[in-house]
Amino acid sequence: MDQNRISTEEFWNPEHVVEKFWNGLKEGTIYAKKCKECGAIEFPPHHACNACGYHDTEWTTLTGKGMLKTFVFTGALNARLELEDMGLKYVCGEVQFEEGPEMNAVILGISKKKAREITDHLPVRVRPVFYDMGRYTTLFFELDE
Repeated sequence: MDQNRISTEEFWNPEHVVEKFWNGLKEGTIYAKKCKECGAIEFPPHHACNACGYHDTEWTTLTGKGMLKTFVFTGALNARLELEDMGLKYVCGEVQFEEGPEMNAVILGISKKKAREITDHLPVRVRPVFYDMGRYTTLFFELDE
């Protein structure tokens, strides 16, 4: 079979990317997909490469370490009420992983005072926090000071 084509079986029975991703977070592992053609890393993981369109990807893991490039405080319409109910301070920000991919994420532990301290020093280092939300584990970040 041509290596650039997927089989009928693969087409009709795709791997459960979402299941592996969420199970990984529960275990403290961040899974992504790496393109076998161009090497681009897709996070969150999915079956095809956004950089070159190639369909053949393989699992890889991310350290979770990265840089917080920018952030904003949430407003009433986009607040994470479950975090506020727990009394957690947080912002939403753009994080770039050491391995390359970027994502919008919750950054825990940033008060208005801390925000003033770091604003002129962006980007700043962050590390992953695997946070048990009850029904699932999610990926947040915190400053790596």
